Amino acid sequence: MTVMGAVCFGLMVSLIELIYIKAKNAISYTMVLEIQLIIGVSATVFCTIGMIINNDFQAIPKEASEYEIGEAKYYLVLVWCAIIWQLALMGLVGVIFYSSSLLSGIIGAFLLPVTEILAIVLFHEKFQVEKGVAIFLALCGFVSYFYGEIEQSKKEKQDNFINDHLDYIVLHQNN
Repeated sequence: MTVMGAVCFGLMVSLIELIYIKAKNAISYTMVLEIQLIIGVSATVFCTIGMIINNDFQAIPKEASEYEIGEAKYYLVLVWCAIIWQLALMGLVGVIFYSSSLLSGIIGAFLLPVTEILAIVLFHEKFQVEKGVAIFLALCGFVSYFYGEIEQSKKEKQDNFINDHLDYIVLHQNN
């Protein structure tokens, strides 16, 4: 399920960028918000159907009554999670709008270790091997991306330098 979730997420951000590229009208902030609304409504309908089929709505009151810090706080956590996810997805769509789906993936890769570290510091979670491996892999991916970007930038500068000098030599030989 985790792999399928990652595949769907990667497909979603790539398709959002494709929508922006293929759009015949100029893309405005209003259109970005409309896309976010469509994504949110679609996800809500999809999840609601799944919860109805799986009888998950009957489990919510039971989970709320068993929640360690109280039933009201359980519902508060659900509401705030929904709000925070909507804001996060709006930010994701905005990053894709102003930059690319690649940058949104990089930001996600960077935020994974940040959230793990914050969970350890703020919620006093145990630092387990899985968290260490996740942090290490995310940071390796993040560092390797920027290393590749720096190397590509150096190569482009060198190629531009060579082309400029060759143009200069050819121009002066013709004169």
